[in-house]
Amino acid sequence: MQYMGSKRRFVKDLLPIMLESRKEGQYWVEPFVGGANMIQHVGGNRIGADVHEYLIALLSAIRDGWKPPTDVSEEMHRDVKINKDKYPPELVGFVGFCCSFGGDWFHGYARNKGGDNYALQGHNNLIKQAPFLKGIDFRCCSYQDLVIPPSSLIYCDPPYEGLAGYRDKFNHPAFWQWCRDKVNEGHTVFISENKAPDDFVCVKEVLRKTNLDARSPMVYSMERLFVYKQ
Repeated sequence: MQYMGSKRRFVKDLLPIMLESRKEGQYWVEPFVGGANMIQHVGGNRIGADVHEYLIALLSAIRDGWKPPTDVSEEMHRDVKINKDKYPPELVGFVGFCCSFGGDWFHGYARNKGGDNYALQGHNNLIKQAPFLKGIDFRCCSYQDLVIPPSSLIYCDPPYEGLAGYRDKFNHPAFWQWCRDKVNEGHTVFISENKAPDDFVCVKEVLRKTNLDARSPMVYSMERLFVYKQ
């Protein structure tokens, strides 16, 4: 699923490091599941949570066999944005993410000069993803309120500090303290970020290339994976 900040391109770089630390039967928990592009490649017990209610509604519906539309007009995009209560939450989630520019929540109707059908692309991508979502326990809640089984492996992909575009404000110092607390409780915790406090160590970094469209300049940054140094 296309989602702003997706780790789809980094699965092969980041996932093996985390799976090496995973014990048999251990829960894999993502408090910021996003487009489920990491968790879909993990087996066993899985919990995917996010505070965004429409995102969780969409992922849960796709997991359970719902098929999204293959065409969404600009007029429909506008109406869904303004009148969310008129539509099923999974449809609102689909239009808000898959039919919006860059996968950014209702950030303009997705279009390009080639006339690509972004609804159809989103439909096809989600149908392909659906089998890999089977068995995932999706939950709508904040990371602080997520009930996590003992001794879980927790992968966090929070909103990056200093980057705009997410719907909700995010308290980064509180998040890092939460990560420390979870490690001290016996969990294994990995965090995707571009920087971290001094008591966290980077265990992997990958050069990231990003551009919003063909006319935008290429931007280079580092994708980093951190763990807490106890």
